[in-house]
Amino acid sequence: MSDPCTAPEPSSPEGITETAPPPAKAAEARAVAAAFVAALDPPPSPTAVQDLLLLVSELVTNAVRHAGSVTALAFGADDKALYVQVADPSPERPRRRVPDMTGAAGGFGWPLVLRLARNVTVRNHTGRGKIILATLAR
Repeated sequence: MSDPCTAPEPSSPEGITETAPPPAKAAEARAVAAAFVAALDPPPSPTAVQDLLLLVSELVTNAVRHAGSVTALAFGADDKALYVQVADPSPERPRRRVPDMTGAAGGFGWPLVLRLARNVTVRNHTGRGKIILATLAR
């Protein structure tokens, strides 16, 4: 199995249709994600909605914690998938860490992202950090 962090870089973000102001907190991103999926017709499955909200929360939390902020947030959907794209100012790629079972140092977010998403790509945002695009089954 290939490392999702070294997947080929897409030429353009697939399926991204809605952009949102960069959130300062995960709760803001979840609210935007919830509004996005509420407007979809037909609606995604309840499981897909829950997975999207958790995925958005983890991606934004990781960006704020490890890169200092989110620089862009965007969503998209087609008949088979939901897409979320999060950009941050750090060029450093996410990496797996040994989870801290005491909860003090984290280490759970990136593995959770990889587990929830059907596909995750990380690409450089030339001179401006990185962009993570995650795809979930609808």
